[in-house]
Amino acid sequence: MYMFARLWVVLGLVCASTLVMAESIDINTATVDQFDQVMVGVGKSKAEAIVKDRETNGPFKTVDDLTRVKGIGAATIQQNRDKLTTSPSQPASPAPNPNPTPNKTR
Repeated sequence: MYMFARLWVVLGLVCASTLVMAESIDINTATVDQFDQVMVGVGKSKAEAIVKDRETNGPFKTVDDLTRVKGIGAATIQQNRDKLTTSPSQPASPAPNPNPTPNKTR
């Protein structure tokens, strides 16, 4: 019986850690609903403000950049830091060559 109790405890811990890991969001791709559901202290209106800021000012480079959104301070970021990630910046595409060399065939 003791063995089954230990098994249930271990199984419960594994499931709980999986749920915690699943609640991580990328602040550069998250939707209003995702911000609202995952972040502590962030409701629908602050979530909308985050998405609007991202659309207006471009992607966040770091999680700390969320402080540029009115109503999101250092305390809110600290409460949620382990749930937030930022996607890597996309490298700029090379500019097209304005003077391409013609293809010489002989």
